Amino acid sequence: MKKKNIPLSILKYFFLIVLSFLSIFPFFWMIVSATNNAREVNVGKLTFGPHLAENLGNLFHSDLSFGISLGNSAMIAAVTTVLALLLSSVAGYGFEIFHSKARDRVFNILLLSMMMPFCALMIPLYRMFSMAGRAGLRGIGLNTMFSVIAPYICTAFLIFFFRQNTKSFPKDILEAARMDGLNEPGVFIHMYMPVMRPTYAAGAIITFMTSWNNYLWPLVALQEPQKRTVPLILSAMGSSYTPNYGMIMAGIVIATLPTGFLFFVMQKQFVAGIIGSVK
Repeated sequence: MKKKNIPLSILKYFFLIVLSFLSIFPFFWMIVSATNNAREVNVGKLTFGPHLAENLGNLFHSDLSFGISLGNSAMIAAVTTVLALLLSSVAGYGFEIFHSKARDRVFNILLLSMMMPFCALMIPLYRMFSMAGRAGLRGIGLNTMFSVIAPYICTAFLIFFFRQNTKSFPKDILEAARMDGLNEPGVFIHMYMPVMRPTYAAGAIITFMTSWNNYLWPLVALQEPQKRTVPLILSAMGSSYTPNYGMIMAGIVIATLPTGFLFFVMQKQFVAGIIGSVK
């Protein structure tokens, strides 16, 4: 029986090796290209070159203000992640713990909003923030960080994600805390949040990566060059008449590092949060 399974095992491992190669090769080519100049990238050179320092120097000393865009993206992603986790976890907690007749109806309407593509919401959002700016509320109008952060601080997906994970939360802990005199905000902060750490970790990774890589809405909302984010800068580099692919690849490598580092640091918590693990 074992001999009959050997060809199947070889085929399985061969398939996994090919799949792994296809998954890793783009990242390898990206890193290699960051060390070569534009001509070497164009000819498809697959060996490391001596031009990494030159590409980084061109990247940070160009007129595109790549360093400023890194700060903009970091601030937007960090603020969005913190606010989204706080508001969505409160909403998910409320939908699951507190029962009412209208609860399921409201939640179903919330789920229906997930079916609507974001491009269909851009015109209403643009008009709303534009009207806020014309009304004198410049801090929350177009071309502000608030206009980029606000649409993503409470998403239907994240609320649904927290509610589903709250189903496995031990309700006896809540009852015991309430009997000991702890009020509802205290129960949420001191009992719910520590137990749901894997869910918060998974939500943080998803939200941070989504905000960091967001391109379409910042392109519409941010109109000043000094407020542009990393995806907008990288897109501007690639749309020039003579793109410097070595410099572009160096920028892409730098743009990949924050999300890659966050994922590998919180990988265990991410997996536990995705499968609904509660410790």
